[in-house]
Amino acid sequence: MKYKSVFDIIGPVMVGPSSSHTAGAARIGRVARMLLGGQPTRAEITFYGSFAKTYKGHGSDVATVAGILDFDTHDLRLKDSLRIAKDLGIEVVLRTSEQVTEHPNTSRICLSDGEKTVEVVGVSIGGGKIEIIEINGFDFQLAFHAPTLMVLHEDRFGMIAGVAEVLTRHRINVGHMEVSRRVRGAEALMAIETDAEISPQVLEEIRQIPHIMNVALISPA
Repeated sequence: MKYKSVFDIIGPVMVGPSSSHTAGAARIGRVARMLLGGQPTRAEITFYGSFAKTYKGHGSDVATVAGILDFDTHDLRLKDSLRIAKDLGIEVVLRTSEQVTEHPNTSRICLSDGEKTVEVVGVSIGGGKIEIIEINGFDFQLAFHAPTLMVLHEDRFGMIAGVAEVLTRHRINVGHMEVSRRVRGAEALMAIETDAEISPQVLEEIRQIPHIMNVALISPA
């Protein structure tokens, strides 16, 4: 693993006690919220492995809910997130699973706002860093450390080229890209990390491409 600065080695500014079990958990929750596009009315959280064994003592439960509430890792409201969520009318369901996962610090978060649902599987890899390995059944390996464009589209010829043409026209450089599909010829999900922020105008131009179903922009978590 490469580090950009000494602060990546020391760890993030955060409410304790653990960068893996607290800061990482909060960031997974925050990514799930951004993918939903706002505050949910229901949150189902399942912890696996080490998360499942120690989530209460290490605060992974309150941290995950804090992320879902869009609190940063250093927000002192983190420890009161379960109460705050209840006051806001958010139903929170916490579960643990004995299923063996590839990484011990794994959580599955399913959020719903009554109209939309998003399900995310994330792992906390240490130092507050995370990877998202599944989004609504699509397999990925995303860190969300740069602005990331998520494009749901029909799985057909020319979709990647169409999105790339818009980004090229606006001189937006792509740092990393993944495309995942569950079934050939059905739906596919494109994830594009960029070197610069993407304006609402660019998002709207991408939405106007034929066979695009949904577009979302995820800021660094």
